Parts: sequence; structure tokens; C-alpha cells
Amino acid sequence: MAMLDRALVRVLPAVPRSVVRRISNRYIAGTTLADAVRVVKQLNADGKTATVDVLGEETRTRRETLDIVRAYHDVFEAIERERLDSNVSIKLTALGLNLAYELCRANLFKVVRHAAESGNFVRIDMEDSSTTSETLELYRELRDEGLDNVGVVLQAALRRSIRDIHALAPLRPNVRLVKGIYVEPPLIAYQEFEEVQQNFVRCLHELLEAGSYTAIATHDELLLAEGKRLVAERGLAREEYEFQMLLGVRELVANRLVRDGHRLRIYVPYGEHWYRYSLRRLQENPKIAGYVASDTLNRLFGANGR
Repeated sequence: MAMLDRALVRVLPAVPRSVVRRISNRYIAGTTLADAVRVVKQLNADGKTATVDVLGEETRTRRETLDIVRAYHDVFEAIERERLDSNVSIKLTALGLNLAYELCRANLFKVVRHAAESGNFVRIDMEDSSTTSETLELYRELRDEGLDNVGVVLQAALRRSIRDIHALAPLRPNVRLVKGIYVEPPLIAYQEFEEVQQNFVRCLHELLEAGSYTAIATHDELLLAEGKRLVAERGLAREEYEFQMLLGVRELVANRLVRDGHRLRIYVPYGEHWYRYSLRRLQENPKIAGYVASDTLNRLFGANGR
């Protein structure tokens, strides 16, 4: 199956844009904020919470970063106006991290302060390893300023993540724990699938031991089972942790988590940069390509069989 997943990824750039658009319709809310609002409303009706992400990382000009900031202001207003159960997720390269640290910092503080005024929460996404240290430094600066409506992401694939958990422990951070989708060298990242799984479990254990609110973000059946086991062992209440999944991926598993009484948050991306996001997400994580293909085939054959 892994070989098939990688084969699917290799042919993605040759797939017509219109086909990618049809496939991505399940995994991206759409191009507009109205699309994201519609999707989040349905998720909320299904007993799920959401995280809205404005697509557009790696901005190239100061003006583009300001456009992203304004887009997030609009998102907060829509969440408040429509009474949505949703927070937001941001990428620091979208706010100008690759242009200038201070530009990114200023934009980040604007977004997080606006969220605080709206009674909302901001998750700072973790990108490739070249940004990890600066991302955690900016998170600490926000917390030093008394802004606690903000969380970070840690990647189990990175060897440093256990050390980062210990270093952040005094802050009792709100952390989304993921495997990590970026291709990194062996010196800084685990390369084998089982190694990443094992480190995910170690990281989760350490986060829970430190009293961190942890978002267990995975579609991996083994890790979902381990997550449920660890929170049950600690007797955690529903509001003391959550699971997270991507929009449109493994929906039967997602629905089962909700039925079993777990809090589940769905990542809801939207924006004009849907095509680049679609290719990047699938290319960086062949396993997701397999889920996409499997789900799509099931829908096609299911429809033909009815």
C-alpha cells in the first residue's frame, strides 16, 4: 500500500487541475470565507469543533502578509457573528517569517490580540525544521506578554521534540501533537514509520504528564488507540484533551470518536491557494494520498452500487 501511495503522489502534478479540484473539494472548504463558515456550521451540527486556516503560507511581500492578517480578522468576526465553535490556525511564513522576524512578530501579535478580544484561540502551526526554533521563541514571547489564548504544534518526527516538551513544560502549553509531514534529514528527524509512531507515543505521554492540554492530531489507528488509552488511564475529562483530524479524511473514524464521547476538532482550510495546498499536502504525506484514493473509490463504487 505504501508503494501505491507513493505512486499516486508522483503522478499528481500531471493530473489536470480540474480533477485535483474535484478531489480536493472534500478536503478544502472552498475559496471563500463563506465556504469555510458553511463547512464549520455543518461540523458543529455533527458534534465536532473546528480550526479554520487561511491558505497562503510563504508570502513574498509585506503587503501579502497584511492581507493574511486582514483575512484572519474577518474570520474572527465571522466566528463571533455566526456563533461558530471554531478557533484558527496560522502559519508564521504566511505572516512574514521568511521576510523579517519583526514583521512576523508584529503580525502575529495583532492576530492573537484580536483573538483574545473575541474570546478566541490561535494555534501556531509548525512548519519545516528551519522555522522550529523561531516558532517556539515567538510562542514564548506571546506568553511572556500575558497572552495565553495561543498554542503550538510539535512534530513527533523531529528528534528535538521531547526536549522541547521539557523546555516548555513550565508554561503548561496547549499543544497539538502531530507526526510531521516534512521531509527532514536523518540527523534531526526519525526516518522509519515505526520510529515516528513510537516517538509520538513518548511525546504524548510526556505532554500529559506535564499537565498540558493536548490535541492528539492523527488518522493513525494505532496512535488513536494509544491516545484513548493514555487519556483513560489518567481519567481525563472530555474538556481536558481533544483529538484532531483533517477535513474529509477518515470520516467514519472521526464519527466514531464523536459517538464514543471524545472531543474532535476538524482542520478546515480555505482560500485561493487551494491548488498548491492540495499538491503539497498529498506530496508531503503519501499516506493521505492513499486515504484520498481509497475514499474516492469507495464513493464511486458505492454510488454505482446503489
